[in-house]
Amino acid sequence: MSFHPIRLVSLAAAMCLSAFAAHAADAVTGAGASFPAPIYSKWAEAYNKATGNQINYQSVGSGAGIKQIKEKTVDFGASDMPLKPEDLQAAGLTQFPAIIGGVVPVVNLDGIAPGSLKFTGPVLADIYLGKIKKWNDKAIADLNPGIKLPDDPITVVRRSDGSGTSFIWTDYLSKVSPEWKEKVGASTAVAWPEGVGGKGNEGVSAYVQRIKGSIGYVEYAYAKKNKMNVGAVQNKEGTFVKPEDDTFQAAAAYADWKAPGMYQILTNQPGKNSWPITGASFILMHTKQDKPQNAAEVLKFFEWAYKNGGKLAEELDYVPMPESVSKLVEAAWKTDIKDASGKALWN
Repeated sequence: MSFHPIRLVSLAAAMCLSAFAAHAADAVTGAGASFPAPIYSKWAEAYNKATGNQINYQSVGSGAGIKQIKEKTVDFGASDMPLKPEDLQAAGLTQFPAIIGGVVPVVNLDGIAPGSLKFTGPVLADIYLGKIKKWNDKAIADLNPGIKLPDDPITVVRRSDGSGTSFIWTDYLSKVSPEWKEKVGASTAVAWPEGVGGKGNEGVSAYVQRIKGSIGYVEYAYAKKNKMNVGAVQNKEGTFVKPEDDTFQAAAAYADWKAPGMYQILTNQPGKNSWPITGASFILMHTKQDKPQNAAEVLKFFEWAYKNGGKLAEELDYVPMPESVSKLVEAAWKTDIKDASGKALWN
């Protein structure tokens, strides 16, 4: 039996194309929030070891993540600001929560023990409004008797990019300070009254570490990784709490994931042990998929993360989604995410 050489070349080319298509389906891309980037990186590394499939995630901020998924330049977007049901519908998107964590105030002050400095929401708001300008201001000193505060100016550090971490921070400040709500409000990007801007949680962390007398806000994994001095914050019940697994979990316990579009904001939750600046990070995907293989791989990755990624999440002080929530999410995938013909991608 003989083969025509042109047919052999065609067969080889077809095999290469098939292999490329399979690889393309594996190497999916996502972009967005820097808040969950440390855990997405850990999950992607472990998932690659377990399956051989690659997940590429770019930590570019929630605002850029929302923009990129709307423009279909990535397979999934990530945002710490959940989109409202009407906004999801208008953009042809669906969303689901992937992880929960805490946003924390971090300071660069000599001679103050880590975790010992106390803040209230109104004091944090006044610092970021530029009304409290020195560390030994009476409003801070009254909360911290016994701590020698320096007579130094406060350098405010905030995000320069559109950021879900900023949304969580500004949403919290809007709930505890009427003046903040009126003058600044809550969003991924606001007209900051004060401060030096850093890009990403990475940029804010770097600025605070470098500038003596500074204060910033970052997702807790960044504070922990960089051994930063984190402040305690008074919660809704009047208790001063420190950021840690238990206080994030206490706040997360009040979430109602059955809300339309799984829309949930977890700042200033009740409960004496709740960390008041807690938030979820959400994944955004198109309901009608132009690249069904890639979309199916995204869903496989997050199914794997729900089932196998809990320990990795806890090591970085994130709160993994409970099994009851992951079941709700997977049920939503069956109805919400389809290929061009209308066939469900998740069974």
